[in-house]
Amino acid sequence: MESVKYADDEVIVEHKKDESSEDPKSPIKKQKKNRMKKFLPGLLLLLPLLVIVLTFFVVPMLYIFYLSFIDVKEGLNVDEATYSFNNYMKFFADPYYLNSLWLTIKISFYTVVFCLLFGYPVALTMAKSSPKVRSILTLLVVSPLLISVVVRNFGWYLLLLPNGTINTILLNMGIIDQPIKLLFSEIGVVIGLASAYLPFMILSISTSLYNIDPSLEKASGILGASPLRTFFSITLPLSLPGIVAGTTLVFSVSMSAYVTPVLMGGAGVPVLPVVTYERIMTLFQWTFGSAMSYILLAATLIIVMVFTRTLEKSKFGEVFR
Repeated sequence: MESVKYADDEVIVEHKKDESSEDPKSPIKKQKKNRMKKFLPGLLLLLPLLVIVLTFFVVPMLYIFYLSFIDVKEGLNVDEATYSFNNYMKFFADPYYLNSLWLTIKISFYTVVFCLLFGYPVALTMAKSSPKVRSILTLLVVSPLLISVVVRNFGWYLLLLPNGTINTILLNMGIIDQPIKLLFSEIGVVIGLASAYLPFMILSISTSLYNIDPSLEKASGILGASPLRTFFSITLPLSLPGIVAGTTLVFSVSMSAYVTPVLMGGAGVPVLPVVTYERIMTLFQWTFGSAMSYILLAATLIIVMVFTRTLEKSKFGEVFR
């Protein structure tokens, strides 16, 4: 720093050192060192996880993204391949692949609706129950996750057969005259996906319901509101964060599901993950399959982002803050 002094018509300029910039013991540098000391242990603890994520997730995803731009034409060697958007253009130019993407979105949407309709009452029951009953219900909800999804799908396979348990009961009761096609159809896939991902929806909603202050519902009853109005005015809006979390989770995993559509849908329900697997593992079209996988990822992210942003900007936006 410079200071100017006037003495006997002379200007004296004195240079002073900036203590805050050169003094190693200045308060600013002490704060920076303290921040680094607090940040370093956390970084070291996260280092193994970061290495695993980079090695087994980020690097493979970047490599698949790189493969999606390689255009290998028929009759050419791999060394003669070019880089272009032809794989993506090929996808959007073929109605079969567009129908497959739409079918995947539609089945995932039905799965979310099914899980929401059947999961919300269970979550509400868990929130209203005593701690002992709640723990028992939580165990019952989580217990299907301990069983392999393949085993559960084979169980549904036996139930949904034309001569299976469900059709037999409906025929004996006289509700139907001939067996309903439940297996190898969209309905069968939705049932399989919903049964697999229903616990995720229940646990997400119940977490939000646990955080609702019971005095709000009591105050609503004291003011003369009926239980139904209390539910739609207080309970349901305050549980929207859990609904959004469960919806996002169920929709995302349903969009990328492979085992259940293969076992419950077969060739009659060509969802995009199944078609992508066939292009890569059966036809060995690695570059085109890579492009299809990123189109599926982009569609999932766009739908989820639009859904969440729409709710955040709605009249219930305050609940998410």
